[in-house]
Amino acid sequence: MADLPGSDVRFDLYSNSRIGSRGRVGDLVPGRLRRHGLRPSTLAWDFTSFALAAVAADEAVSRERSPDGWTREIELTLAVTNPDLWNSQRGRLTEALRFLSGDIWSLEFVGHGIVPSGRGKERVRSEDLVCLLSGGMDSLVGAIDVVNEGQVPLFVSQIAKGDSDTQKWFARSISPKSLHLQVNHYARPPCRSERSQRARSLAFLGFGVLAGSCLAKHRDGSPVELRIPENGFISQNVPLTPMRTGSLSTRTTHPYFLRLIQETIDDVGLRINLHNPYETATKGEMLVGCADQRLLSGLAGASTSCGRYSRTGFRHCGRCVPCQVRRGAYLAWGNADDTVRGYKYDDLSQNDSKHARFDDVRSVAIAIETVRASGIEDLIGGALNGQQLGNVRPYRDVVERGIAELAALHANLRVP
Repeated sequence: MADLPGSDVRFDLYSNSRIGSRGRVGDLVPGRLRRHGLRPSTLAWDFTSFALAAVAADEAVSRERSPDGWTREIELTLAVTNPDLWNSQRGRLTEALRFLSGDIWSLEFVGHGIVPSGRGKERVRSEDLVCLLSGGMDSLVGAIDVVNEGQVPLFVSQIAKGDSDTQKWFARSISPKSLHLQVNHYARPPCRSERSQRARSLAFLGFGVLAGSCLAKHRDGSPVELRIPENGFISQNVPLTPMRTGSLSTRTTHPYFLRLIQETIDDVGLRINLHNPYETATKGEMLVGCADQRLLSGLAGASTSCGRYSRTGFRHCGRCVPCQVRRGAYLAWGNADDTVRGYKYDDLSQNDSKHARFDDVRSVAIAIETVRASGIEDLIGGALNGQQLGNVRPYRDVVERGIAELAALHANLRVP
């Protein structure tokens, strides 16, 4: 970000300047790309700069200090190579950021943006598409399915503590000839971090776009698919109770958000097609439908789903919403749950504050009872917007089936 008068918090992009009054973000990204001989397009760098700047702002601006303790007003100024082009996208990108984080954003693009230079020989990649590979269960299924379609993917991973080796193992096991790019936003604000995860996965899209612009087919003028595997129940982010608005961790794979980003990508001429083939499938349905059951069975237990993974010693807690969705998916799949190291809070039938009365478990139980007593429409309320989604029926149905998987889990575990 530019060093501009009046900025409250300043960040350096792609630079480890270590100036005390500034934060830094993305400083390790250029080196990771150079190591593989990758030279993304200028437009791809600009888009990734936007994504990283949003992550930096999300981490730097305190929710605690906002008037309602949650909704922030964030003014983001970002240096890019073509400010006129990107300012023409401000309205759509501002709406995307507001939808993603729940905050009030204003956005301005200025000139003199950074395009990190390449060194050594460029290696234009021959892979067919880019596939995000997080180390999670959904991206594992997505990667296996891509290869079974007869395509060779370039894997892109956003490094998360405790997941790096697993990502490498998955990539080697699924498509050993593919390039596997592991990178991280590494946002470091010059102040106390908000520790927000709302915008984090926007950087993941940015890294995917960078990689996509390095494929030979993109250089030849053809569009490149960026595969984003995520189950539709999590993507919809429907509140489980009236008090849990935006109850799951991120909305980056929500169809409306992806559409806003896709329209921006199209308008600026990036030639990257975002695609989530599982937007109307539950996690259990993804497991059941995976094209290589043998390979999936050998790898699934090592995948990561937990929203509190690092806080529980890199072990699944078993009680957060993502863990419950995972456990319900295993049950729907019909395979024994072989999650590595098991669950810290395994027996959710224990009627105490660490198990059955834990907030996430109670919220899921309330959602199950709401659907049982009043139907799925009572749970969804206004969460599915026809103006945003068009025909809401497929999305309504995947939420209903996702709740059914959770209901089967609670019944199986005898959650009171």
